[in-house]
Amino acid sequence: MAIFREFSSEDVKTSRSFLNQLVDILGSDVSSSATRKQYQVFVTGGLGPGVTSSLFQTVFDQDFTLQTANSIFDITFGLHTGSQVVSNMNATIDINGKYLFPQTSLMMREKLDIYRLFAQSLLGDQDAIFTARSGSTSYDIKEAVFIAFKRLFARDQIKRETFAMRLMPSAAIVTTAAGNSMILAGSGSLILTDINSNTNKAFSFGGQVSTVVDSANTGNPHGLLFLDKGILVLDISRSFDQARYITGSIDSVTTTGTAPNFSGTLQWLMSSASVDDFVDHICSTRITASDQTAITFQNITNINSTIFFCRAASDEFNYRSNPTFIDSTTRTVVIDEGQEENQQTFTFITSLGMYDAQDNLLAVAKLSRPVLKDAERDITFKCRLDF
Repeated sequence: MAIFREFSSEDVKTSRSFLNQLVDILGSDVSSSATRKQYQVFVTGGLGPGVTSSLFQTVFDQDFTLQTANSIFDITFGLHTGSQVVSNMNATIDINGKYLFPQTSLMMREKLDIYRLFAQSLLGDQDAIFTARSGSTSYDIKEAVFIAFKRLFARDQIKRETFAMRLMPSAAIVTTAAGNSMILAGSGSLILTDINSNTNKAFSFGGQVSTVVDSANTGNPHGLLFLDKGILVLDISRSFDQARYITGSIDSVTTTGTAPNFSGTLQWLMSSASVDDFVDHICSTRITASDQTAITFQNITNINSTIFFCRAASDEFNYRSNPTFIDSTTRTVVIDEGQEENQQTFTFITSLGMYDAQDNLLAVAKLSRPVLKDAERDITFKCRLDF
């Protein structure tokens, strides 16, 4: 009989598997202000009442004030220094390399820094440009919406060729008032997907990359999906109508104390509006406000397993080893006295304990039901640890 049994190399095996989950994000969760949380960390000074804004917003699956709300993704946008939006502002650069923009713009340096932040994380170089490729043709993404999916939903990575997103490229004027947010409703429909990314696999500093294309014209790229990071880089200039004028009201540094009316193209909005105003516009007008699916994908959860084969031979573990179950002579009682020839020792195994070399208990595995063990049974239990 053995109280402990040591594991041999044949008793311990490792394996790796994965689990897929379908993530379905509704348009109403993205478009509603109740499900988008702002973090007002930017505050202007000087003229007027000032402007406060977030550097990003977080989208939740329900009212973010509820304890049961789960954050789905963070959304923001950024500009590369080579963007036409930046060049249109006729910015100057001081001796310290700091960009100086006219007063008609807002948060331009912050928008440049946001782009640099994602470039450093995903491309390994803060001055690099995101580039989408279609065949032998490449397209620089100099104005981008960044969507960073939370670990709860993206898990270890996003599965290739499962991503899809519904957008409204154009915007139509509606008659409702919406305070300081853009008073536009999306029109048209554009379905983006990473189809064919299994065939045309790409990799970067940030890991695996899929090119996001128009589902109706797969030769027309609209962005990049960094699968391992769970981050979408959406090309604003290729995904949204740049020529159509949009109207509404935005926050601005003014001496009047009121938000000015805005009228201009999307490029002017990118330079004149705060990050909050622009993200509000994208979420509330370029994504459907219905309960239709706005974004969907499958994630991958990698499961690493160590399997322990706990073997009990026929002559092992056949009677209890409880030190309190003893007779008057301190001998462990295993069978009734006087029945040595008629009874066999046996036990019912209910749990397995795993110990280190110093006999310290590390883990306990509970069986779903007691298992009979006697001299006629040679049993192997399989314990699986997933991490």
